[in-house]
Amino acid sequence: MKIGVMLPLRPPNDTTTTTTWPNVRAMAELADQGGLDSAWFADHFLHRGPDGTTVGMHEAWTLLTAVGALTERVELGHLVLCASFRDPGLTAKMAATLDEISSGRLILGVGAGWHDPEYETFGLPTDHRGGRFEEWLEIVARLLRGETVSHDGTYHRVREAVLDPAPTRRIPLLVAGRRPRMMRLTGTWADAWNSAWHGPVTERVTEDLELLRTAVEAAGRPADAVETTVGLSYRDIDQLGPGDPDRKVLQGSVEELAEALRAYRDLGIAHAIVNPEPATPRSVERLAEAVRRLNG
Repeated sequence: MKIGVMLPLRPPNDTTTTTTWPNVRAMAELADQGGLDSAWFADHFLHRGPDGTTVGMHEAWTLLTAVGALTERVELGHLVLCASFRDPGLTAKMAATLDEISSGRLILGVGAGWHDPEYETFGLPTDHRGGRFEEWLEIVARLLRGETVSHDGTYHRVREAVLDPAPTRRIPLLVAGRRPRMMRLTGTWADAWNSAWHGPVTERVTEDLELLRTAVEAAGRPADAVETTVGLSYRDIDQLGPGDPDRKVLQGSVEELAEALRAYRDLGIAHAIVNPEPATPRSVERLAEAVRRLNG
């Protein structure tokens, strides 16, 4: 099982976490040099809570491109890129360029989006997100497969679009979501699928794996056509102390993290992506140590 790490996109909730570029760069370099398999960013403009408090974010594609240029080995992705923020042709072109910069290490993780305040702030439509994403995903997927694409839809239009220069390989496309439409689209277009966010293995995880199996079967594709990935939330109690026991989050030492990862590996998960708390270089080092114990 591959193990990746989420890199910070937003300002801290506490004084131990920073999203300064030196911190992000140090985390990415440690992931690359310390034996992890991938590095990921979320994709948001901002988050606004029920009380109106707004927290801003850095732009995720720019950050991932920078990480791609400074690393050599880890795979790179978004968990996940919001389709509403970038039109499908531009997204496919950006993916081809970033894959070239990173020597073929991009996983294009995508989703439909959900947080209305960031849409409203930047003048983006919040209606028909599922329908917009369905058209967007087909265009992107077909372009990544090397097709010349014409599409005259309700929300998106392209005419004889093609990726030129073409990617040197087929860039894998990851879709996140578990509702029926998203599972149908995953079964049809995706190379990988993500279920998030989880703590220890629960019945919800096994239910999600069954949803994927059914969707792939309905699409008439081989059972192993779509790789299984999970997003895991982890609180390092050795650095922060115990947190809320009711949160869906892994809490424990490095050895306990290794045991939790082993449980996901035993389920047949192909790629686990850990969102560490705190988001610091030290947390990446401890995650790498957990991976060594898992594989030792």
